[in-house]
Amino acid sequence: MSTPPHPPPSAADAAYEATRALILEGTAAPNSMLSEGDVATQLGISRTPVREAFLRLQAEGWLRLYPKRGALVVPPAPNEGRDVVQARILIETASARTLAQLLDQGGVGQEALAAQLQPHVDAQRAAHEADDFTEFTEADLRFHRALVAAAGNAVLLQFQDSLADRERRMAARSLWGRRDWAARTVDQHQELLDAVLAGDPERFETLLTHHLTSTHAEQIA
Repeated sequence: MSTPPHPPPSAADAAYEATRALILEGTAAPNSMLSEGDVATQLGISRTPVREAFLRLQAEGWLRLYPKRGALVVPPAPNEGRDVVQARILIETASARTLAQLLDQGGVGQEALAAQLQPHVDAQRAAHEADDFTEFTEADLRFHRALVAAAGNAVLLQFQDSLADRERRMAARSLWGRRDWAARTVDQHQELLDAVLAGDPERFETLLTHHLTSTHAEQIA
């Protein structure tokens, strides 16, 4: 029996995803104003589903609504970048330590682990070469998530997932238009992967700290 097709997204869902993408990809800059009418016109829908989407984004902390004026794109909190970087270093280094133990004890093989993680680095490199920044960012997130997932701690993975949207916006602000830095990011990911496969969490932590603090230097100063 064939699986029934998924129903198409509602107009409100479409407006939500489109507006959220504007915010996370940096097209709608922090402290800029969004108009229900403009978004509705761009999507070819009425203002009602856009209003529903804006309310949802306000509840999530991305927008602040002002009656008859529009929606303000809420800027990151003063220490958000620093806090996200610190959290990621803790989560991912703990995962690297677990993976080192698994490699040492035979709980996971080096080739199997490489097969899980290397494709994400390769995908990011391909996205960079194709100038596909959206896929570049998503491949970046998939690599770091796959590393945490491979360690098998569901709580740490949940924490990592909770940071994903903040990471998307940070990446857009840090890397957009910086093609040379994007290439360096891919090389740094390969170094991180090599440290994991070598079972060297101390080197991984050093590399990760440099990778994140140098990439997002302006946001954590």
